[in-house]
Amino acid sequence: MSNPTRFTERELDLMAVLWKAGSGTVAEVRDALDDDTGYTTVLKLLQILEQKGAVRHEREGRAYRYFPVTGAEEASAGALSRLVDTVFQGSSELLLARLLSERTPTPEEVERMREILDELEEDVG
Repeated sequence: MSNPTRFTERELDLMAVLWKAGSGTVAEVRDALDDDTGYTTVLKLLQILEQKGAVRHEREGRAYRYFPVTGAEEASAGALSRLVDTVFQGSSELLLARLLSERTPTPEEVERMREILDELEEDVG
């Protein structure tokens, strides 16, 4: 992706709600958040996300229903790239080491990681 949408942490919180639910009104998104964010704050963030092209809305009665336009995979690619470049000095190895020190993978995840690394090694080598 050549021009990934950049999200703030709070915008990602709202996008996560929309990705999980598929859509939501301002009230539904607000209710799904884990805190007491105000209605007008959620509305403003959704408007900002719409300006960024990440969501769209349709009128539903007296409310608007918001739909994600940017997918989670697309957003994660941009966010991960920024994270690797800024926090891990461009090193995938440092990122992986940090991830594994924070969260122990299941045996199935370890096996899938091995498969991914084996495929990568075949492509590179």
